[in-house]
Amino acid sequence: MVSELPLFPLRLVLFPGVHLPLHIIEPRYRRMLADCLAGDRRFGILYRPDDTAERHIPPGQVGCIARVERAEMLPDGRSNILVIGTGRFALERFEDTGMPYHVGRVTEVGDVPEAAGSLAPLADTVRALFVRVGTAARSLADDSDALPDLPEDPGMLAFAIAAVIDMDPSARQRLLASRSASERLREIERLMAPAVEALESRAVVHIRAKSNGHGPQPQSSG
Repeated sequence: MVSELPLFPLRLVLFPGVHLPLHIIEPRYRRMLADCLAGDRRFGILYRPDDTAERHIPPGQVGCIARVERAEMLPDGRSNILVIGTGRFALERFEDTGMPYHVGRVTEVGDVPEAAGSLAPLADTVRALFVRVGTAARSLADDSDALPDLPEDPGMLAFAIAAVIDMDPSARQRLLASRSASERLREIERLMAPAVEALESRAVVHIRAKSNGHGPQPQSSG
């Protein structure tokens, strides 16, 4: 489906199903926010590399639709908002609308069909790997918080994990643009798998070091 969408070029990538807090400062985006809140509360976030001007983002680049869930208006006109990523879109072109903010002509982007029977085992493997990596990392940080809940949908799983692991923006953009859930899951697996054993080993050493000899002592016999 082709439509027009207000666009917010940023040096970050938003994924479907992921929440993102934003601080709205510039007058043009204050106007965009006001228009969004008066309408369907949606705008598009497009990743803009440091060396790319906003209007030079190329046709075909994939972005994520952001829906405003909460908006806190500050006395000086700035705003703190919380958005959630919904669907993806591909930029066809920037439109000249006379608005102070960007508006783009965009088309909906979805995944190619893949057999659920092949996706489910891969998703289970990636989910289990994330639990191992996340548990070890939290132990090293002395963080007792529970790991984030992960979506059951294999198509959304890689997005949810990518949002909380260390990835550079260009890698996040490639993941967002991928139309294959299995390709995304394999990419996340490739990123996490090499680190898991080293992290777990470090976590074991860290836990032992914290005990500082105060753990259970071996019993002598005789």
